[in-house]
Amino acid sequence: MEEPTRRRRHGKELESSVLTAAWEELVETGYARLTMGSVAIRARTSEAVLYRRWPNKDQLVLATFEHQRRANPVADPDTGALRGDLLAYLTAVSEARAAFFAIAAAAAFSGLLADSGLTPAQVREKTMGDQRLPHGRAIYRRAHERGEIDMNRISAAVLDMPFDLVRHDLLMDLEPPDPARLRSIVDDLFLPLVRKQP
Repeated sequence: MEEPTRRRRHGKELESSVLTAAWEELVETGYARLTMGSVAIRARTSEAVLYRRWPNKDQLVLATFEHQRRANPVADPDTGALRGDLLAYLTAVSEARAAFFAIAAAAAFSGLLADSGLTPAQVREKTMGDQRLPHGRAIYRRAHERGEIDMNRISAAVLDMPFDLVRHDLLMDLEPPDPARLRSIVDDLFLPLVRKQP
């Protein structure tokens, strides 16, 4: 009996398959042991196919992080209040991204930073993306429309603070911040700075 011919993958389907395989390699073996060859074998394709899209391992790994973020978006909560929205979103980001951050940090420390020639800030942005957008801004826009805050009077640094602090905690601890820490970020640090004064 003849073996069925395997359907050839192209374009986005092939790219998705390769990036998924690269993520699995990162999870199982880590950045240092990942090779273009190991990803090609897992994706059931050739190294030549990988090199046509990504010139080296670093570019493949950076594309893999972006693919993972886009494939696993965090929902945009709408609780009807700024505090509820922030707590719900920061909790969801923490829980959804903890493993992702651990793998990204391990990759950065085990060679991605040096091999890519990027600064720490560039590697952070490429591996972890901007956790503030788009939902962070949507949360603030709704709060502005409800009259809870005046976005025209709040600096970008203050609006970024809750997201930056959670990202910092994820990177330092490689696990989600506990609920008390999230409440402290929102209630003790952020809300007193942004709430309209009576």
